[in-house]
Amino acid sequence: MASVSALGSNPHDVWTQYLTNQHRFKNKTFNGFDALVSSLSEADWNAVNTLKASAAYSNLDPSVLLAIDVSRTAVENAGWNGSSFGINIGSSRGATTLFEKYHTEFMNSKNAKVSTLSSPTTTLGNISSWVGHDLQSNGPTLSHSITCSTALHAILNGIAWISSGMADRFLVGGSEASNTSFTIAQMRALKIYSNDDSAYPCKSLDFNKTQNTMILGEGAAVFCLEKGLKTNAIATIEGIGYATEPLKHHISISTNADCFQKSMAMAIAHIESQDVDIIIMHAPGTLKGDRSEYMAIKQVFNAKIPALTSNKWKIGHTLGASGGFSLELAILMLQHQKFISIPFLNAQKHPKNIKKILVNAVGFGGNAVSILVSLN
Repeated sequence: MASVSALGSNPHDVWTQYLTNQHRFKNKTFNGFDALVSSLSEADWNAVNTLKASAAYSNLDPSVLLAIDVSRTAVENAGWNGSSFGINIGSSRGATTLFEKYHTEFMNSKNAKVSTLSSPTTTLGNISSWVGHDLQSNGPTLSHSITCSTALHAILNGIAWISSGMADRFLVGGSEASNTSFTIAQMRALKIYSNDDSAYPCKSLDFNKTQNTMILGEGAAVFCLEKGLKTNAIATIEGIGYATEPLKHHISISTNADCFQKSMAMAIAHIESQDVDIIIMHAPGTLKGDRSEYMAIKQVFNAKIPALTSNKWKIGHTLGASGGFSLELAILMLQHQKFISIPFLNAQKHPKNIKKILVNAVGFGGNAVSILVSLN
């Protein structure tokens, strides 16, 4: 496991940030407007950008550089020697920085010219392909986008490849560098971006809020998957679920989040529902998104609802990488045996012994994934 985000770039720093009641948002000026975002620290961006010292990497999008950076760390942490592993690292938006750069150049060009690298550096397959190149992997390399459930879908893909016998190990996760003018403008156009100027501007899981409060963030999170119990494993995925519900609107989800009901029920089908200690919700801070997921949880768990939390109040919505950061939080809570609550919500009963955590993610169009994780 490895990640980089506004929380830091190593498990100690990430956990230390989770123990505070402070969010990681800062105001940033874009093209003609200001907006809150969560960003990597200057030190972490400097470390990532050292990759550009290589001529081969100098023209890569930040989303690719983030993925390369954390993948190196994850493979080292897992002790993976050799090149026999697959890679599936996805992104919701892809090469947003370069897309905007090259499109601006095109629009300002008098003869409709664009850079020679405008096509090869903006394809979605760039992420896994370049990670594979960097790590010299000879396994399958896949990139995909299933919007905000991309990282957890990557985990599903890795499990499928390993279960089929076509691979023994898979590097999976998500990367997003979406703090760009056009991306923020798109979210604002949907009327879901936060204008809240209170102490906690993203009110994920606050069911008393009266406006949408989603805020974007950036980063990458990846995991090394292997079949069976390993002595150096940090956690076990013991249940997976997935579902898609009929699309009624481009960004819709049903009132009771039918897709989440199906994915959660599938992920916990082998256990009693009361055995789930915590659910890390997708909960992006929107009125309908938060409420519908909660209604789905009530349908699946009835009166015995586990402790609920999310990390979007702290780091915002990292889109295709968000499920990876939720899984990272789950693993850290299991390791430290401590529930990370949301400071502006009423206190919940905290589980004394944390054994099983359910992680949710969903993307535009109702593409839901639920993953049940536990300690070895």
